Amino acid sequence: MVSRVIPVDPFDLIIFGGTGDLARRKILPALFRRFCAGQMGNGARVIGAARGEMDTEAYRDFVRDSVLEFDDNAECAAKNLDSFLNQISYVTLDARGDAGWSELAGLMMPGRVRAFYFSVGPGLFGDLATRLHEYDMADADTRIVVEKPFGRDLETAKALNAILARHFDEGQIYRIDHYLGKETVQNLMAIRFGNMLFEPLWNSQYIDHIQITVAESGGVGKRGGYYDKAGAMRDMMQNHMMQLLCLIAMEPPAKFDPDAVRDEKLKVIRALDPVPSGDVVRGQYEGTAQLQGYRNEVESRDTQTESFVAIKAQIGNWRWAGTPFYMRTGKRLRDRASEIAVVFKHAPHSIFGMEAGSHRNILTIRLQPNEGIELGVTIKEPGPGGMRLVDVPLDMTFAEALGDDQTDSPDAYERLIMDVVRGDQTLFMRGDEVEAAWRWTDPIIKSWEDKNIAPILYATGSSGPDDALMLMHRDGRRWREIKP
Repeated sequence: MVSRVIPVDPFDLIIFGGTGDLARRKILPALFRRFCAGQMGNGARVIGAARGEMDTEAYRDFVRDSVLEFDDNAECAAKNLDSFLNQISYVTLDARGDAGWSELAGLMMPGRVRAFYFSVGPGLFGDLATRLHEYDMADADTRIVVEKPFGRDLETAKALNAILARHFDEGQIYRIDHYLGKETVQNLMAIRFGNMLFEPLWNSQYIDHIQITVAESGGVGKRGGYYDKAGAMRDMMQNHMMQLLCLIAMEPPAKFDPDAVRDEKLKVIRALDPVPSGDVVRGQYEGTAQLQGYRNEVESRDTQTESFVAIKAQIGNWRWAGTPFYMRTGKRLRDRASEIAVVFKHAPHSIFGMEAGSHRNILTIRLQPNEGIELGVTIKEPGPGGMRLVDVPLDMTFAEALGDDQTDSPDAYERLIMDVVRGDQTLFMRGDEVEAAWRWTDPIIKSWEDKNIAPILYATGSSGPDDALMLMHRDGRRWREIKP
């Protein structure tokens, strides 16, 4: 099934950090795929800006290599890559100085959307925002895109928000979280609010608990320097996991409008109860004969940074009182798998007797890989021999249900970049939302630091520390198996 493509008006996208890893792996290939889909017309321009000394032709070679390495549509590349490269240019620029800014300003065209992608460290946000105004490149149609990490605690997040607010309105700031661009994540809202089947049951009266798992089989790899300063709590729990929690738990917004949706997400974060220390488990993976452990990968023998976090969270409102949300994320786990499992309560009375066993319905939303939705239902096991019950899945794997050809289905960065150009902030975090998430997360991190709590070591290829299993076992529940 081919996605319906809505062309956008000509725009300028300026990528600060245009030679960086994120631009090379994600942003530039995403733009090329939108070009191939016909959404990025001939009038659109992409301008790379970075410290490196190179001319436009050299940068086009860089972009060519990026596309050929990270985009697997060889047919599209053969037909369209040269045309795409003709819309690419480059400026050597100093974010903290004046070099290159006049040249960049001279490239701007009036009367069109300008999107400035801050694909750089947060320490440069203020310098870039200031110079965009000093060189008259910011107007009412200007948007800025900022990547996580948006701060490392509440104090730094407030400082970053204040810096950007001095130069841009909230409606011009797009705090990007690529998880929100995933097809299945957006389907959470469609499932919740587009199906009468689920909404009446979406509360603590019918739902026993909810599990959110984002498991990675790889280690920190080349991100060790960054990751050791962040850890799983800052890198995943405060943003990605929090957004999944919000989309699952939020009240229906009055309409599908950016601020209406984000208002409801903010209410969820503000309703989260403080987390007792006994409801948090942090871990760090050990090495094997073939794979390095975390401490070897980050080259620090005494680091206490966590590569795994599990949390039992409670939302203090009428809809969710008494229904726990179990969240876990970690590296070097058994497999790469991300899912949300909504576990419904048992039927209040079984007419089939003890021999029928214990059964319940589970709605599973698979985020990656093999995106899809599965609803577990209980049926009679075929054959003679009495009423034996068995659980079977009603499975909708998107690639099968919607067609195997997914080449025109945009990935997260494609969708989010086009949303920036269109001015749609629904899938982007608002400043008060970011601050509220840090306000809930900070006490957990501070407790670890104050008590000097070291992470629990866990085996590579496992499901994480045994303490994380006990987090649910003590409540008479079990984590779902990590599997793709």
